[in-house]
Amino acid sequence: MIIIDSRSIKRRVLYQDRIAGIREFFKKRIFIFGLFLMVSLLASSCKDKDGGDLGVYPNVVIILADDLGYGDLQSYNENSLIPTPNLNKLASEGIRFTDAYCPVSVCSPSRFALMTGTYPFRSWKKSGVMANYEPSLIAPGQLTLMQMLQQNGYVTAGFGKWHLGTTFPTLDDKKPAGYGKFKAENNGANIDVNRPVSDGPIDQGFEHWLGFSCASECWVLEGKRVMGILQHDYYNVDSAQNKEHLKTIPRDEYLSLITDKSTQFLTKHVAKDRGKPFFLYYAPYVPHIPLAASEDFIGSTDAGLYGDYVHELDFYIGKLLSTLDSLNLAKNTIVLFASDNGSTFTETSRDTDFSKVSNSLGEMEVKANNSLVHNPNGELRGTKQTAWEGGVRTPFIARWPGHFPQGAVSKQLFALNDIMATLASVLNKKLPGDQAVDSYNLLPVLRGSPVNVRPSVVIQSGRGDKGLRMGKWKYIEPNNANNGTGELYNLEEDASEEDNLIVKMPVKTQELKSALDKIVEGKSSN
Repeated sequence: MIIIDSRSIKRRVLYQDRIAGIREFFKKRIFIFGLFLMVSLLASSCKDKDGGDLGVYPNVVIILADDLGYGDLQSYNENSLIPTPNLNKLASEGIRFTDAYCPVSVCSPSRFALMTGTYPFRSWKKSGVMANYEPSLIAPGQLTLMQMLQQNGYVTAGFGKWHLGTTFPTLDDKKPAGYGKFKAENNGANIDVNRPVSDGPIDQGFEHWLGFSCASECWVLEGKRVMGILQHDYYNVDSAQNKEHLKTIPRDEYLSLITDKSTQFLTKHVAKDRGKPFFLYYAPYVPHIPLAASEDFIGSTDAGLYGDYVHELDFYIGKLLSTLDSLNLAKNTIVLFASDNGSTFTETSRDTDFSKVSNSLGEMEVKANNSLVHNPNGELRGTKQTAWEGGVRTPFIARWPGHFPQGAVSKQLFALNDIMATLASVLNKKLPGDQAVDSYNLLPVLRGSPVNVRPSVVIQSGRGDKGLRMGKWKYIEPNNANNGTGELYNLEEDASEEDNLIVKMPVKTQELKSALDKIVEGKSSN
């Protein structure tokens, strides 16, 4: 006879109900977690133009040298007298462009092109570099590269040199002493170093910043605050007030400082935000004059103090790249290397005297007093500030393991303003139609495709002289440098721009002139 205990049955039913409830609770939580994970992966993934999965958003590192020549790197010039083992290695691991452009032969406008995807002649400052304390070259509402990346979840950090304008507060609410100049006896006399700056790197999309706005201002910013003074051979802020608490940074220690800050950022990012992609802008003030190679590197090359400084830059770039490796970041990090314009010098040697060289075009020439001569711009004609290839062509290297071919060389046209649209494509994002208007998506080319993407590049000298590179042809508008005749070169046959064909080929000249005029007037997409 089976005895049924009703209380036991009730307890059993209650127990089973509780188990079922718990199971249902965890099923819902697992579903929600899975949905969250799927959305997160979709949000952080990117596809190529054909819909192929490129994985999670890659980290991005841009290394922008200052006044480095096209012929300084051994991967670009087999006759270079400067050891560049780390940049050689980077080139062997990625793709190297032979026909990339700054596209301006001085600092500020090239950096503007990089940061906005726009030619600088469309800005309020049509030509030349930013003078002391001038307002931002970037217009209100203009999207920057950093902001684009920030909007897609990137942590953004920059170290080194900005030179795109920053507004400094003053003690008397007047313009800063030295405003609009590069050198003034009372430079910075009324700057209020205890109040934050505005319209600088932080306001343009950098979450972290350490560096100067303009070297001749001498102020080193950490975030929005003045934290130090850069010692300079040409400039000073001796007239400034209330600066006793600020750190003085010797020029020959600045490269080491910004490299350490960059590697520290990477280490902290991995510890704190490894799940987020990052953008690191590494912008050393090298090999800009006055040359400030540290003692360990002086005499290390046959290219004189200039070569020693480039050699030191390569060493610290190697330190940065090694940090990416040690933190297991290199595999999913795009590394882009370029210079903001060509070298100041046509030739250097161990015996070259650099003591009297300045940024003035007429004071750039130095003579190499040695049988071993280094040509910073290689076979290219011209220097920084000129419209010739030595001023506007840049060494450009791109590495993304598994996505960009190793040891490849591309002859496709490329300009620094293309970086913005190219990275937008990596993120599978469409830029607004009124932003980055002069930027082309070169991602297919970076991935090894032979397709022609960019039809031409507008180039510009430091004085504002314009020109156009289209295919193998290069046109430079009439200016004072060539007695108003203008210039036309076949770069395929004459990379050194020695044979001016403008008189012999009037039809080709007019074709390039018309194309240039349409781009400048905004009537044609470049």
